[in-house]
Amino acid sequence: MITSFYERLGSDEATIRRLVDAFYDRMDRDPAYAELRALHPPSLDGSRDKLYWFLCGWTGGEPHYVARFGHPRLRARHLQVAIASRERDQWLACMADALRDSGVEPGLARELHEALVPVADWMRNREG
Repeated sequence: MITSFYERLGSDEATIRRLVDAFYDRMDRDPAYAELRALHPPSLDGSRDKLYWFLCGWTGGEPHYVARFGHPRLRARHLQVAIASRERDQWLACMADALRDSGVEPGLARELHEALVPVADWMRNREG
């Protein structure tokens, strides 16, 4: 039987909230992610909620995002944002830091990160 990431994270939405908060806190304060931060609105509250809702369902928990907005259509919802390899790489690096900062077990953190790579890659909508 395959166990979902959500179950492996303890079936605890608070763990996903900690991950999302670690991600946006890091992006907001770390100069290494300034370009990524500039793609977001001044207040990160809405972004935090949407990523949290998305990750709950994506990991195998409650589909909060789908219940609110329907199918994620991630790439289509991000077309107005210029995302090339640099932005993808910053997002993935920031997520790797957040996985570590939020206390996700290292082996599981690597697996989650590896699973997010194709998602982040699919989001690219610009050359480079």
